[in-house]
Order: sequence, then C-alpha cells, then structure tokens
Amino acid sequence: MPDHIKKKLQEEIEIMEHELAHELPAEIKKAVALGDLSENAEYHMAKQRQTFVNARLGQLKKRMAELSLVNLANIPRDKAGFGSTVVVYDSTKDEEIVYRLVTSEESDVSKGLISTTSPIGRGIVGKRVGDIATIVTPNGKRDLEILKLTTIHDEAAAAEEGPDDASKDEADAGEQATAAAQ
Repeated sequence: MPDHIKKKLQEEIEIMEHELAHELPAEIKKAVALGDLSENAEYHMAKQRQTFVNARLGQLKKRMAELSLVNLANIPRDKAGFGSTVVVYDSTKDEEIVYRLVTSEESDVSKGLISTTSPIGRGIVGKRVGDIATIVTPNGKRDLEILKLTTIHDEAAAAEEGPDDASKDEADAGEQATAAAQ
C-alpha cells in the first residue's frame, strides 16, 4: 500500500483521537456547567460529535488494518488489479481512456484514478488484454475493451530498470530494427 495513504490515514486518526480525548471532554464539561441537560443544546451537540468522532475513528482504524493486509504478491501479474494502468476503448463514447486502479482514498476520476471498488474498477479488475468489461452505470451499460495493461509489477520492474536502462533498451531495439530492415 502506498505510504502516503497510510500517512494520511494516520494523521486523521491522530486528529480524531486528540479531539476525542481533549476537546470534546472540555466542551461537555463546559455544557454541563450551564445547567439543565434536557434543554442544553451545547451538551447535546457535543455528545453527538463525540459519537460521530468515535464512529469515524473506528472506521479509520479498520481501514488502516485492511490496507496493511494488502500483499502485493497476491496481485496478479497478467490481469488488471490494484495499481494497474489500463488503456480501454469505450465503444459508447468511441474513445480510448486511460485508468489507473487505486484505493478508494486515492480515487479521482478527473485524473483517471479509479477505485477498485467503483463500478468501473470492479468491472476491469481481473480482465486481460482483449477482454471486454461490461459496466453498468447510472447512465446505462458501457462496454470497455482492454487495449493495454500495465500491472503494478510491470511498473515496479520498469522503475528498477531505471530510465537510463529503458532508453538504452529502446535504442538497442531501434538499432536491431534498422539492421533487420537493411
């Protein structure tokens, strides 16, 4: 799992824990000092906020635990999955679209970052190049043909190879193609 996601969740957990342990007890204590709790709006609002913060804190800790269990070795190397970049042909819009499958915390449709739990993400996960994913959206069905697939493993290998090595390989391939043409 990307470290920036862990960091973001951890920061939010710390903020919520601070509010729960320090700010809300002070607000509740101040509201109790105002008297009659049955008609005390400050008291009721502070208690509602306390309930909300407790629930949100539970959600964040659960999500953090789920994300820490992600094992990259279990992500397929030949099918679309978390971290994959997929080029699809949308036959309803007659255009090619590039999507990257990410966690729900990272998703941003305008940047092509699609959550693996979104309708499009769920439809693409597990598909190979040449497969057609039929996506049911509020606007109707969409058929997306997988044209190109780069998995998280492919990207990691390319990063390890380094940009200089990749340029060298491309140059070598170009020389070989030129030699073969002659």
